[in-house]
Amino acid sequence: MLLKAFGLRASRNSIRAVLKRARMSYKKIKKLLGKANPDKRAAHVEQLKDLYEGVCSGEVILIYADEAHFHRDMDLGYAWGRIGKRIWRKSGCAKLSERLNCYGAYDFSNGQCLLWEDGWCDGERTVKFLRELKRWREGKGGRVVVIWDNAPCHVAKAVKAEALRLGIELINLPGYSPDLNPIERLWDWMRQEVTRGHCHGSVAELTAACQDFIATINHDPIAVVDRLWPKFDLDPEFEQELRVSS
Repeated sequence: MLLKAFGLRASRNSIRAVLKRARMSYKKIKKLLGKANPDKRAAHVEQLKDLYEGVCSGEVILIYADEAHFHRDMDLGYAWGRIGKRIWRKSGCAKLSERLNCYGAYDFSNGQCLLWEDGWCDGERTVKFLRELKRWREGKGGRVVVIWDNAPCHVAKAVKAEALRLGIELINLPGYSPDLNPIERLWDWMRQEVTRGHCHGSVAELTAACQDFIATINHDPIAVVDRLWPKFDLDPEFEQELRVSS
């Protein structure tokens, strides 16, 4: 690249030294979803602030929802080990089809989570999931508002009709904005505790472990809300990058 741009050759160490003198560091690249619309993201945050007032007054049960897929095989990550020794974890070499397909809900108002599965995640199951949400929050008081993304099964006519029948208000996140759904951090948390470095013996065992995890964190609603706090403020630098990328 240097040769093509400037007609010069330099060793890796020379380039590294120059970059360090320029106060640069070697960092992991993160993906920026350039199709995200900063104006729609800002409008969503303002809408969320209005909903939060309803949460504080007990008038709104604010629920974030999403689907997730947990493979029976282990997720890789960091762990403590002896210096100079590689860490090995035995994998059962599970097939890609050996996974848990589930719906999740995070009740921000009450600091509670729900994990529900009934096979593949499609329109029919999404309708059933909404009914399960209604039963789950029955008697909690306040109008139920569900925030989720724009997946086809979320915007299907049958799903919208069932939500209307159940008295559930649906709000779709701005496109390409998974960072605005705190349930994404629930999935990261669950992978860290359930599948990182461990291959489960069966999908049934994996499912039981995931449900046990949800049951455990539900004992401490304050910790759940603290860890899964929604974004009420957007990073101006990040939003500017979105504008430039589009």
